[in-house]
Amino acid sequence: MLLKDKVAVISGAAGLRGIGLATARRFAEQGAKVAILDLNLEAAQTAIASLPAGPHLALVCDVTDREQCQLSAKQIVEHYGRIDVLINNAGITQPVRTLEIDPESWDRILDVNLRGVLNLSQACLPTMRSQGSGSIACMSSVSAQRGGGIFGGPHYSAAKAGVLGLAKAMAREFGPDGIRVNCVTPGLIETDITGDKLTDAMRQDILKGIPLGRLGAAGDVANAYLFLASDLSAYITGAVIDVNGGMLIHG
Repeated sequence: MLLKDKVAVISGAAGLRGIGLATARRFAEQGAKVAILDLNLEAAQTAIASLPAGPHLALVCDVTDREQCQLSAKQIVEHYGRIDVLINNAGITQPVRTLEIDPESWDRILDVNLRGVLNLSQACLPTMRSQGSGSIACMSSVSAQRGGGIFGGPHYSAAKAGVLGLAKAMAREFGPDGIRVNCVTPGLIETDITGDKLTDAMRQDILKGIPLGRLGAAGDVANAYLFLASDLSAYITGAVIDVNGGMLIHG
């Protein structure tokens, strides 16, 4: 198994159709002990109950709150003794245009999608550094690369582009400590956030620009996270893995 006895922390992983829970399941199948962090404890506990094997852990954590992130990391280390993998998966979006972005929306989108990555990484990095090993994978988006998405406004693109820069900087800084930091940039993935908002006309129009001819599934991104979490990617850091069916083929 690729993650046997590894301790993996995944933020925003309680949504039943979400990428986070799909990742938690894939990790558990591969032998990991999974800690799911989410705003909703009951939902996190339900998600944990759906995972194979164990023991797994459900914790309440608002990634925009630095103290909550620090406390969650402390509890995980007390429970398992280590942290091997961090998946910075939590995120939110808002489909508005530039002139419609108010200060509160800007702060909210940047706080969850970008500050949350910093907060949770800061909470887990000291443990990884003391171990001399660790893998962090961060959720960015094709929106950061192409300057906008279907369901995310410019502030979402800015936040996800910030994640790319932050992850690369952390990869450079913590590489000597044996810690790898990478990003995943999904295209349009059918989840609770996007799946129910697509009309048939929108779907057909989008599919014209995807060489593989289908929308992404949560499991497609979970597989990329699994690769980055495992020793299969032992010599990969500071990388960006596109998971978009070819919709953003670039040189």
